[in-house]
Amino acid sequence: VSPIGGSHYDSLQAQLQRRFAQGVSMNVAYTFAKSITNSGSDVSDGTPPVAIPDLYYLNRSVSAFDRTHNLQITNITDLPFGRGRRWLKDSGVLTTIAGGWQLNSIVALMSGRPFSVTASGASLNAPFSTQRADQVKPEVEILGGVGRGTPYFDPFAFAAVNDARFGTAGFNSLRGPGRVNWDLSMFRDFRITEKVNLQFRGEGFNITNTPKFGTPGANVSNIQYNADGSVRNLNGFGEIISASEEREFSLGLRLSF
Repeated sequence: VSPIGGSHYDSLQAQLQRRFAQGVSMNVAYTFAKSITNSGSDVSDGTPPVAIPDLYYLNRSVSAFDRTHNLQITNITDLPFGRGRRWLKDSGVLTTIAGGWQLNSIVALMSGRPFSVTASGASLNAPFSTQRADQVKPEVEILGGVGRGTPYFDPFAFAAVNDARFGTAGFNSLRGPGRVNWDLSMFRDFRITEKVNLQFRGEGFNITNTPKFGTPGANVSNIQYNADGSVRNLNGFGEIISASEEREFSLGLRLSF
């Protein structure tokens, strides 16, 4: 089934910029966007989830990379201490210690990425196609849980499909957790000679140690039931059990000549 399909992207992009003046510069960039695809692939070059030509319309969904909101805030600040600055202008120990520092910051806030709730395709009899789960509740409640036994979304909003048909839950119908990150650094230049400069760098990545959670398990057929029909084990379905990007610090020296 190729080359059929494509992707469509629309966005509102806004930017607020303060050019470097009096030791400070700042840039705020915001994007409100939506990307729609009917190929089932981020760049429209892969196998679609539903490979049956008569049912190709089922592939239409938001793209897997889609993020509704994306806010990026960056700034550079020369701290107002030391010679030629507002405070501690005179020579002295405090001037030597506090002068010449630059503070840099990058703050990122983004919406979560979409994901699909799937099911076993044993009854589907459609090789190379992905089975969708049945959505059995009109609205899917986002519970926000993290860890085993604490679902991120209502797992009872979906059910497995036992017939030779595709489920009713659309592809990429839910979104995972958003992303928040703050990187911060401090630089200082030491002029060794007229042509040689040494820069000290102290950098902190994700300094708030905010975890970046992945999307939850999304195969409803993983649920294990008791004999009375109650759930014995979600077996990963609806559960977020992994995170990445812990806080990290680095120190460095850069010699330029």
